[in-house]
Amino acid sequence: MIGFVRCQCLIYNASSLKEKRAVLKSVIVRIRQRYNVSVSELDFHDLWQRTEIGIVTISKDKFKAEQELALALKIIDGNPEIERAETTYEWL
Repeated sequence: MIGFVRCQCLIYNASSLKEKRAVLKSVIVRIRQRYNVSVSELDFHDLWQRTEIGIVTISKDKFKAEQELALALKIIDGNPEIERAETTYEWL
């Protein structure tokens, strides 16, 4: 089972691309270090306060994949510098 989550996020305090990248890098590195997932910025590369993050995992069953993705999303939700606005799931 392949689980993919796409989430659009807002970074309110970023006033430059450099500040946005610092927040994004912090979140992405923490997710990669803690969980068995792949993470990448997918869209809005040139906007300061908006981004779209993709997170993917592969597991033998949907329940385990869903758990991994939920834990990764908790890192985003637990960071006060970034807010998750819209999240969509895909299963293959």
